[in-house]
Amino acid sequence: MDPESFAPPLEGGSDNCIGDAAVFGVITVSDRASAGTYMTTGGTGPAPRDVTPDATEAVCERTMPGYGEQMRAISLRHVPTAVLSRQTAGLRGKSLILNLPGKPKAIRETIDEVFASIPACIDLLEGPYIETVDSVVKAFRPSQLQRTSKA
Repeated sequence: MDPESFAPPLEGGSDNCIGDAAVFGVITVSDRASAGTYMTTGGTGPAPRDVTPDATEAVCERTMPGYGEQMRAISLRHVPTAVLSRQTAGLRGKSLILNLPGKPKAIRETIDEVFASIPACIDLLEGPYIETVDSVVKAFRPSQLQRTSKA
């Protein structure tokens, strides 16, 4: 099946929001859908089968090591084995690829904090303006990236 068939129509949000429509994807075989953000889960440990970071680095033009550093720092508050994680992130074209941990509990712990910076990253990549619901996750944007009305 063509990945384009999974993409939602890119029509803005509700009339009372300032965000643009955004596509998030999970890479399983190809990235032809051109999503702004791809998130992988699992395969970031030291075991021979854990090759997700290697695959991410192979397809990215630039790495974003701060994401892996932040996820490990978050996880270290919960388990000492977080130092074994090879979570990473990188940029491919105008997309951010982010390797999340494999366990649902660890994903929840890290994504809540890490996601706050993703909308600004996508802005800088000239992707869609992502508006968040503050009670779920408050996006952080420097003042020069903040929108007060729909462009």
